[in-house]
Amino acid sequence: MPDATAAPTGPEDLDYALPAEAIAQVPVEPRDAARLLVDCGDGVAHRRVSDLPELLGPGDVVVVNNTRVLPARLRLRRATGGAVEVLLLHERDDGDWEALVRPSRRLRPGEVVVPEHPVGPVGVEIGRDFGEGRRIVRVRTGGRRLLAVLDEIGEVPLPPYISGGIDDPERYQTVYARTPSSAAAPTAGLHFTEQLLDRMRDSGAEVVTVELAVGLDTFRPITTARLDDHPMHTERYGVPDEVQQALGRAERVVAVGTTVVRCLETWAATGEAAGHSSLFIRRPYPWRVVDALMTNFHMPRSTLLCLLDAFIGPRWRVLYTAALDRGYRFLSFGDAMFVSRAEPGTGITGAR
Repeated sequence: MPDATAAPTGPEDLDYALPAEAIAQVPVEPRDAARLLVDCGDGVAHRRVSDLPELLGPGDVVVVNNTRVLPARLRLRRATGGAVEVLLLHERDDGDWEALVRPSRRLRPGEVVVPEHPVGPVGVEIGRDFGEGRRIVRVRTGGRRLLAVLDEIGEVPLPPYISGGIDDPERYQTVYARTPSSAAAPTAGLHFTEQLLDRMRDSGAEVVTVELAVGLDTFRPITTARLDDHPMHTERYGVPDEVQQALGRAERVVAVGTTVVRCLETWAATGEAAGHSSLFIRRPYPWRVVDALMTNFHMPRSTLLCLLDAFIGPRWRVLYTAALDRGYRFLSFGDAMFVSRAEPGTGITGAR
């Protein structure tokens, strides 16, 4: 029988049964009414995100990701009238974009597709084919600012497991979202309100912001037979000087979301305050910065779940089972957990 405590070596070691009814389809209101499973070394507690200030205090530095989701889903048409969908993933250094295009195989390099309701000389030129629907594209803006064009013709893309839309697209943005650069939201931060952030500061905690541009690949399941063979996606990140200083004086660093974890740990591992991260965090991992983590419940067989396993060890299975048994809501619009990092080699989380 396989050792359940051994470090994962393949995606099957990160698998669990996720019932469809456990996947949240709409966000709760208010944002901080979401449930919060807490495991910080003194037993499991079931609370609300609104209780988070009670778990924080002086010496805590809470780090959030201020990236904003781009309206990057573009519904376009060919000259023949055929429908085309382009989902912008991330901008390249040369100004072109990597994108998911449907139907990709029918589109030849150099072909230009335009909005269903034309808005002047705006269109998307289809470029090189990487396979699996991935293309290099160039957005023709007609001399206008790219963000202005996207705001006019684009939609905020929701994860594929969300079966319907949402009435207010801002509910798929954090209240502190500033920099439009992501293809998906840093979903742990969707639970925060301005009032909750004020209460966290009143508790003595310091709240600081970093940026990591979230790509859609972060949610994709691992498809290789071995984790060693998984091609980790790359995301742009930045850790400002004032944040580095705050981290240096912190007694405990609390990351809000796995995107913040990747950002901070990449900075610590490389010494580079800005750049591109392709860090694949898995056991055993030499943690350098993050002490506690608030995060949503993740997809089976995902790199996000692999990161959680590296952070708290195989105990994640106990917590996920408890959450499912108690009716917690999973994935982007679901509930959250607050956990402390396991002591190396023990799988035991430490108290604050």
